[in-house]
Amino acid sequence: MPGLTDFDDTVRRLVEHVSVLTGEIGERSMFSPNKLRAAADYIGSVYRLGGLEVEMETFPCPGFSADNVVACSKAAEATKHFLVGAHYDCVLGTVGADDNASAVAVQLETARRLHAMRRETDIPISVKFVSFALEEYPAYGTGHMGSRVHARGMKARGEKLDGMICLEMVGYTCDRPGCQKYPFPLSRLHYPERGDFMGIVGNLRSKKLVKELCDSFAGNPDLPIQPLTVPLNGWIMFAVRRSDHASFWNEGYPAVMITDSSFFRNPNYHLPSDTMETLDYRFMARLVESLLLFFTSFA
Repeated sequence: MPGLTDFDDTVRRLVEHVSVLTGEIGERSMFSPNKLRAAADYIGSVYRLGGLEVEMETFPCPGFSADNVVACSKAAEATKHFLVGAHYDCVLGTVGADDNASAVAVQLETARRLHAMRRETDIPISVKFVSFALEEYPAYGTGHMGSRVHARGMKARGEKLDGMICLEMVGYTCDRPGCQKYPFPLSRLHYPERGDFMGIVGNLRSKKLVKELCDSFAGNPDLPIQPLTVPLNGWIMFAVRRSDHASFWNEGYPAVMITDSSFFRNPNYHLPSDTMETLDYRFMARLVESLLLFFTSFA
């Protein structure tokens, strides 16, 4: 569209992706396999339009088969290997705008823009974008989680991974003092009262990845961040394990979760009110910009 900046175009595309996922497709729960397949097909088509190689990683689950959508932006001689993951399913009874269409939209736009940058800049890294099926209940915590299937497969194949970046609920902001909550014991510490930042959560094995992301994200002052590194793979603060990064922690890979903090901020969590009108698309676009800063830092 003539006259749009890259940022404005990113905002427009983010709105479009969320609109398709939550409006045209709707509820993408384990109880609606046809809607899951429609979402996978849409995600795959967007990756292909961006020039990425795409394959479906199909796996069985009770009553049907599900698909992880895997797209790759490769370097001829990669010095680093990363994975950006986001689940595209949602719980029964909601269209899942923040949880987790927001993250899939950011994933798709990061993939498109990063791959386009390769035409002008040598970026010697390979990035695999995996849109996971079945993160939500009742698949959560079972072997039917798409991220568990993929992480276990990578481990069995001996695939190298310098870092997994999990995008989990990245579209909600609030500016009223006290609207941002925290799990214990973080609630006793001096964290921001307003929900205008992204959290970056890693385990001890991922400490270096957390630092690298924070260093790169600092180049985008429009997106404040709050890092957190937890011991014992997060088991002492279970809320920080509740997404697809934990599947990679379990296999010994460095992984982080980037999040708006989920139900500690968003009152629409797992409710019918989690709709696209509640999201902050400029906030999401700033995350795309920050992720691109991270990946292009290796150029």
